Amino acid sequence: MKDDAKSRKTALTEHLKASILTLRLQPGSDLDEAHLSDAFGLSRTPLREVFRQLAGEGYLDLRTNRSARVTEMSYTTLRDFFLAAPMVYGAILQLAAQNATRTQIDELKEAQQAFKAALRSGPGEDRALANNRFHDVTGEMSGNVYLLPSFNRLLIDHARIGMTFYRPQTTSISDNLSKASQQHDAIIAAIEAGDEAAAAQLAEDHWNLSRDQIELFVMPDALDAPMGIAPLSKPA
Repeated sequence: MKDDAKSRKTALTEHLKASILTLRLQPGSDLDEAHLSDAFGLSRTPLREVFRQLAGEGYLDLRTNRSARVTEMSYTTLRDFFLAAPMVYGAILQLAAQNATRTQIDELKEAQQAFKAALRSGPGEDRALANNRFHDVTGEMSGNVYLLPSFNRLLIDHARIGMTFYRPQTTSISDNLSKASQQHDAIIAAIEAGDEAAAAQLAEDHWNLSRDQIELFVMPDALDAPMGIAPLSKPA
């Protein structure tokens, strides 16, 4: 019985993570606790245990006497994301090159094969989740208890604001996806060789590749004001 309850909690956890990462659950939206309880056969106590776990990882916000809510994405969080992401990604890949085990390298290669398969025939959601898994493994490789929570939090918003990157509508975006896959292969090679300098450079290259597409998501073409600066009001 305990194993069955644990399995249902795990299923709910994975369902919520995937739904949040792929925007099936929009930032700031409230969770329907009654629906989730019925759908996964969980009472309030184990349901709230899952919510607390996901809140600790950055997926949800918990509010007193109110339903759990998907973590919002504001201009403040986006600004912080753009400031922190390149530094954290670089540190993660350097540490991965230092610390990766043979088993972890094999897991990274499996994640890359799943990513390539999703690029060939999968929908945007599958591509985003496969990419997230690839980077999640590099975080596990780093083995740093201080850095990893920040990296995992970055991955949540990277997946959410990058969903348009995995639904290419132009040739240039499709080309970037191909380059991203090639860079994944190079990252694996650098980590396998223990080459920290190459891993750090690839982190920068990989971030630069996705940054422009993410900025298009954050700042549509119709808006010409720099992010964080309010447009001038029109004269009365």
